[in-house]
Amino acid sequence: MAIYLTKESRVLVQGMTGAEGMKHTRRMLAAGTDVVGGVNPRKAGRTVDFDDRSVPVFGSVREGIESTGADVTVVFVPPAFAKAAVVEAADAGIGLAVVITEGIPVHDAVAFTAHARTKGTRVVGPNCPGLITPGQSNAGIIPPDIAKPGRIGLVSKSGTLTYQLMYELRDIGFSTCVGIGGDPVVGTSHIDCLTAFQDDPDTELIVLIGEIGGDAEERAAAHIREHVTKPVVGYIAGFTAPEGKTMGHAGAIVSGSSGTARAKKEALEAVGVRVGSTPTETARHVLAVLDGAGLDGAMLDGAADDGAADDGGADGGGADGGAARDGDRA
Repeated sequence: MAIYLTKESRVLVQGMTGAEGMKHTRRMLAAGTDVVGGVNPRKAGRTVDFDDRSVPVFGSVREGIESTGADVTVVFVPPAFAKAAVVEAADAGIGLAVVITEGIPVHDAVAFTAHARTKGTRVVGPNCPGLITPGQSNAGIIPPDIAKPGRIGLVSKSGTLTYQLMYELRDIGFSTCVGIGGDPVVGTSHIDCLTAFQDDPDTELIVLIGEIGGDAEERAAAHIREHVTKPVVGYIAGFTAPEGKTMGHAGAIVSGSSGTARAKKEALEAVGVRVGSTPTETARHVLAVLDGAGLDGAMLDGAADDGAADDGGADGGGADGGAARDGDRA
């Protein structure tokens, strides 16, 4: 089982013929994703060769859906055209739109996420790494070779920390990993993913990764208290971030005690979520819960302070340093 994305998903790529779209389409295909077409009105009718597979280019999302039965689109178009791309996909009836593009104006994100909801389209992102169901399908830019299928569900604001926790827990594996993005407005929330993982019979434990700014994690904590019976383990990036500063993501700004890592940690711990101080410690919490054991002080004292673990603020979790900025217009 999985949430949102399975081996049956048929994927279009808006912006496939741009540099980033080409690179990541090749990676998605190599991971087993059923990429059935690209979308670019200026290159409609062509095909693009990816190793042993030729992928057709359609002039519109609607044409792609009618020709292939696609139900997912991955958006790699530049920020100025992202709103139109998502609106087009939603109007065509796509079920899931994964918006990798970073740098999208907030008012555009407000408009296309609201429009997508009216059409029944789920948006993941914007400014996100996408989602992966290991061994089945990969929609976005998450490295497919750092995790195997398993029993952990992961939802994360951060792209880099998504990858690190996947690597830390690679021997256990994941049902689905969802990078929801860290912008002020996103189409899919922690709560949406918590609900889906709660209902997924093959997800045994949920990992929730948050970061400073906003109140998404506090709202997730309230939802966990009322609706989630599966164990949840958390990690919050940004304990050392200075107040009043924007750190990486446009949404990661702290004013007073609102949106601080400490406030989020306390809210989650108050509803029984174990919150690690580093990704490595977070992974150890997961292992302890799955083993049905507690963590003693000696184990926690030895937690590594590695890589992204230093949480000196929120990281950029979007399209790996500007992907989708130079893609073709969809």
